[in-house]
Amino acid sequence: MSEHLGHNLKLLCSHYRSIAEVCRKLGINRAQFNKYLGGQSRPTPYNLKRICDFFGVEEYELGLPAEQFARLIGVRAGATDPQPASDPLLDLLQPLRDHASSLDRYCGYYFEYANCMSVPGYILVSLVHLRAERGSYLFERQERQAPALASEGEEWARCRYLGAAFYLQDRLFLIDYESLTSNEMSQTILIPSFKSRITRLNGLKTGVSSGDRRTPACTRVVWDYLGSEINRVNAYRQLMLYRPDDPRIDADIRQRLAGAHIRDGLFEIE
Repeated sequence: MSEHLGHNLKLLCSHYRSIAEVCRKLGINRAQFNKYLGGQSRPTPYNLKRICDFFGVEEYELGLPAEQFARLIGVRAGATDPQPASDPLLDLLQPLRDHASSLDRYCGYYFEYANCMSVPGYILVSLVHLRAERGSYLFERQERQAPALASEGEEWARCRYLGAAFYLQDRLFLIDYESLTSNEMSQTILIPSFKSRITRLNGLKTGVSSGDRRTPACTRVVWDYLGSEINRVNAYRQLMLYRPDDPRIDADIRQRLAGAHIRDGLFEIE
């Protein structure tokens, strides 16, 4: 296969605007893909299957002589459109990516403090990791809590949210979904920090309670910056529900989470 792989891959890539677009859609490093094109390296079985699934060819077909492979592709191209339809969801979000500012200085780990939507009167502490990946800013939010503040030994409930972040007009917009059940989404809007060193970010979070009634809710939220590298095990052990007067919640956090009220149907921050 190595003898003809590079040439046949180049022919397949010619049906797209650029090799960079192919690498982005495949999720394969551009430098590594260039080695495939140049015949310097052969894809791993995993990457080879991804490439074949993406272009709609069989593994053995990529090893055919160039002329034979070109005729094969030509027949298929005549029967179907060689340019696959674009993803409407990605097309919808592309303008946001084009206009968004860099979030590089905000990447790293945070403790998220929020008034718990499902257990009123308690503060929920979650762990957030914001990172850059292939031109986008993605984040993961981990949270856990004991049902009804269960006693020791009772099972903890765990949630894992995955989302995307955009920095638009001096605001950080974050949209995520619960990846373990795929049954809810939430949105967070944070006010950026203009200090040289990021410490804490204030904002609002909207979502739904995890209770039986699934009540829509909005709460004030604080992100406390931990650093670009942390001990995740130690951090995860701190994820739980806290009473507002718990000494582990400092006065500044309590003050930032307070001062929000509803007036004329609107949720405001003092």
